[in-house]
Amino acid sequence: MPVRCLSGVSSPRISGADADHVRALAGLDVPLPPVVVHRATMRVLDGVHRVQAAVLRGESEVEVHYFDGGEDEAFILAVQLNSAHGKPLSFADRAAAAERIIASHPHWSDRRIAAVTYMAPKTVAALRRRSTEDEARLNKRVGMDGRERPVNPAERRLLAADLLAKDPEAPLRRIAQQVGISLATASDVRQRMLQGRDVLPPRLQQNGAVVGAGRGEAEQREHAGDGWEHRAGLPISAPDVPAVLESLRRDPSMRLSEPGRSLLRLLSIHPSEAAEWQQLVRGVPPHRATLMARVARGYAEAWLQVARSLEQDL
Repeated sequence: MPVRCLSGVSSPRISGADADHVRALAGLDVPLPPVVVHRATMRVLDGVHRVQAAVLRGESEVEVHYFDGGEDEAFILAVQLNSAHGKPLSFADRAAAAERIIASHPHWSDRRIAAVTYMAPKTVAALRRRSTEDEARLNKRVGMDGRERPVNPAERRLLAADLLAKDPEAPLRRIAQQVGISLATASDVRQRMLQGRDVLPPRLQQNGAVVGAGRGEAEQREHAGDGWEHRAGLPISAPDVPAVLESLRRDPSMRLSEPGRSLLRLLSIHPSEAAEWQQLVRGVPPHRATLMARVARGYAEAWLQVARSLEQDL
């Protein structure tokens, strides 16, 4: 291919070709490897140093391999080829390339972009957060194996749990398709619910996994760890009881088991305000006050035993 037919370069190198590297290649007494050219634009994707070295040698032609595809795909190939051999791309080159790929392929996973740019997935994730505002609207990303996965697996698990709570006998395959998770994940959610465990594994409860689902602070606190007040060693004050009880009612793992439903029914009949308790007390006839107090203390002791048993399991 005549060098004059090449229309330019489509390179991820911000600073362009390195003159010292060009001179080193020109001084080699061996044929240089073919350059890769985008057929549609005739731009050099890989081999700009080799082209300039050939010109420096006084050669007018270079051997080429053509790439057929769109410009975005051509750029991705250029990043891969320039990262894999020859003069390595600088960190700035690779970061700029990653940002461009994030913009052109927002559905690609961080790991997939990292594999192309030879960067750490966490670095790509940081670049994504800095470079785009559209990422939150994407429900799924495509990984290196070509499979789609949900961006926020915690939110998908919670949705699956809600569906299973409403219809415990629903086929897992249908739940998985509705929510956009794997059959294995749907099965894990159901098993966790039946065992009374949190539907979110520890890894999804950390670092604000539920926060990414778009919940408000109070709701995140309720769903990401009901009973957080006890774990912190803090008592639940009377005004907090209705909110905590409501979060328990919404928890599928409570609603799905018979013991859980029984406890919720017992808790639901209790007054939540001090004024309501006082009204009940005033309704007790004086000659029955002692007996009623004994019954109340008995039930109070039973609830205290329940609380102690639960706290021992934490």
